[in-house]
Amino acid sequence: MLTFKPFAAAGDLAQLVGLSHKHFLITLTPGAELHTHRGIIRHDDLIGRPWGSQVTSHLGASFYLLQPSLSDLLLDLPRNTQILYPKDIGFILVTMGIGPGKRVIEAGSGSGSMTIALAYAVGPQGKVYSYEVRPEMQALARKNVTRLGLAERVEFKLRDLAEGCDEQDAEAFFLDVPTPWDYIAQVRAALQPGGFFGSLVPTTNQVAQLLEALRREHFAFLEVCEILLRYYKAEPQRLRPTDRMVAHTGYLVFGRKVEKPSPP
Repeated sequence: MLTFKPFAAAGDLAQLVGLSHKHFLITLTPGAELHTHRGIIRHDDLIGRPWGSQVTSHLGASFYLLQPSLSDLLLDLPRNTQILYPKDIGFILVTMGIGPGKRVIEAGSGSGSMTIALAYAVGPQGKVYSYEVRPEMQALARKNVTRLGLAERVEFKLRDLAEGCDEQDAEAFFLDVPTPWDYIAQVRAALQPGGFFGSLVPTTNQVAQLLEALRREHFAFLEVCEILLRYYKAEPQRLRPTDRMVAHTGYLVFGRKVEKPSPP
């Protein structure tokens, strides 16, 4: 679903963007139609067209046919909980060294936005192990991952993290649960030496509790930050910030597993 193709094909996820930036995300299906307030667009008229083509509805409204980005897909996910935003996800991936072939654990699958980003980043040779204690959330995450064609890269596990993980040599562990400080011992046991830890929490008192737990379990190189995103109006003659910005979504906490000091 996320591999590049020069032409739109049946079964592809496609994005139709109007001239006012109103957009629709659809799965191209022979015989289907998209009904909008600006007219009807037949899927058969889109299949086989090159990406970037301009198409019109039966009322003459113009749209561009585009292959959606990972950010577009994540923001459009069906969800039962708050998802991680692309602005945070991108920083998490590069800070934790997550790329092709990596073995990564996440706890707290949620609606699957981070699961999808991790699976996309590790590629077909990598693996994501996703732990979730709530069956209904795991089912939604699994559905979203499967919709994007990434199911083979993810192994879902329905388990309370307090029971520990099956893995012992993961290269990175991202923790997205309400009380992450309760599970740092389990995280340490699942990581290889020098492995990356990351978590997102919404409040400063949670950050403090998490930092204390990480120090107790001998994680080093601890960092705390937040990502603020501000867009600008893309008009050359009146370039200025937009009226709203994506400000605080959570505090990011990072660390590395290091060797415990030898007893005196």
